[in-house]
Amino acid sequence: MKYTLIFLLIFSAVVSGAFAAVASGISVPWRQIVGGAKTDEQKVTQGLTPASGYQLQLFADNVPNARWLAITRTGDLLVSQPKEGRISLLSPDLNDDGRADSQRMLIDDLNRPHGLAFHENWLYIAESNAIGRVPFDHSDGRLAGRYERILEDLEDSGHWTKTIEMGPDGWLYLSSGSSCNVCIEKDRRRATIMRLRPDGSDLEILATGLRNSVGFDWSPKDGGLYATDNGRDWLGDNLPPDELNLIQPEKFYGWPYAYGDRIPDPDFINDESPTIKEMIASSLPPVHEFAAHNAPLGIRFLRSPEQQTDYRGAALVALHGSWNRSVKDGYKVVSLHWDEGGNITQRDFLWGFLSQDRKEVSGRPVAIAEDGQGIIYISDDYAGAIYRLSPGDPQKTVAPRKTKAPAPAPGRVPKKPPPANAAAAQEGRALYLSHNCAQCHQQQVPLKELNKKYTLQTLSDFFDAPTPPMPRYDFTDEQKKALAHYLLAREALQ
Repeated sequence: MKYTLIFLLIFSAVVSGAFAAVASGISVPWRQIVGGAKTDEQKVTQGLTPASGYQLQLFADNVPNARWLAITRTGDLLVSQPKEGRISLLSPDLNDDGRADSQRMLIDDLNRPHGLAFHENWLYIAESNAIGRVPFDHSDGRLAGRYERILEDLEDSGHWTKTIEMGPDGWLYLSSGSSCNVCIEKDRRRATIMRLRPDGSDLEILATGLRNSVGFDWSPKDGGLYATDNGRDWLGDNLPPDELNLIQPEKFYGWPYAYGDRIPDPDFINDESPTIKEMIASSLPPVHEFAAHNAPLGIRFLRSPEQQTDYRGAALVALHGSWNRSVKDGYKVVSLHWDEGGNITQRDFLWGFLSQDRKEVSGRPVAIAEDGQGIIYISDDYAGAIYRLSPGDPQKTVAPRKTKAPAPAPGRVPKKPPPANAAAAQEGRALYLSHNCAQCHQQQVPLKELNKKYTLQTLSDFFDAPTPPMPRYDFTDEQKKALAHYLLAREALQ
């Protein structure tokens, strides 16, 4: 009787709080309170709709609190699970059923890990209060050393997620959201995008006034760094807009003094400080606006030549969905397309997570990743799922993916056949010279012991998703093999 009474009191408080919340402009997906929704193949294929020309499959459905994604050189998918304190590894689909072949824990005992990035043979992990790295063996998806934190003492109150990406300049980029809804931060690192050296040194603030830029990526077309940003709450259902910003060094993007196109925030509108007015006037407005409270999180530019022509160079953005609205909105993935004049149009890319009456939610997309074959992965922290979209006619069978070579027997080292094709090696040398590869590889990143790390095929595959700062070139399969021939033969002759 005692426990029944306690339960009824708690239930009553929750229900009354929920009604009060709706009245004040809150509509939270109710399953969020009990840990999220569940999904299965039927719900995905019948309830969700992908853009025309893409086949949708449920890649994994037992990944609680699935957040950020990273793909290894051999196609394994890493997933951060902040509430679980761990990173999981999902093996690629090699039997062509659309599902991960296996799932295992890669590393745990972390403090709300979120962002993931690869650089050289390191895996970088953004915990809520630190950045760490661990040696990673791409060939078998195993950790190859001890995890160490290279940056500590980051604040993690309020917007606690930290996102990291390796930039094309060889620096590690880091976003840190605000500690509040609207306030003047004491820690200058809050509400910013920063960058630091891969060893954790030389941390510097790149851009400020970004309330919560969870996702960012570099455009393959113009090289610009684009970041999503979540606007403030409690200004009604339709204000302020969420944002996409083009990040420039030492620029201010408005928060907390303004939102949108330099519109003064109500909390500061009566402040006559000339400094605030100057800051608003000098702030950079967004290059694109999302609907209010749609919560744009992950953004990923599509780079694979396997994508449909209209989607090459487009960006996918995960709209996590609203909570600070009386009627739910968002809960989908959209694509952004740039025209020749730099104008951006938005289209739905994957939708159906929100019911037509806008009351029921089945999923909340978070992050997006793309492999070299154009396969797109999308995480969902509400359903604990990963979705897989492949370009091509949905009525046709998905083309088989390249498989890994079988592991050698213990104690035996497989012999790697030498690249004996002299004509291909000569063509590869021409590619090496024409792209001025030696500029980086003679001094900064010397090419050593490639024959111990790669076969002809795995080195060729590496060019589909090279480790930054190496750019991704749209080589044909023949060119990739030719370059691999040259690099392996070149090293053997030295």
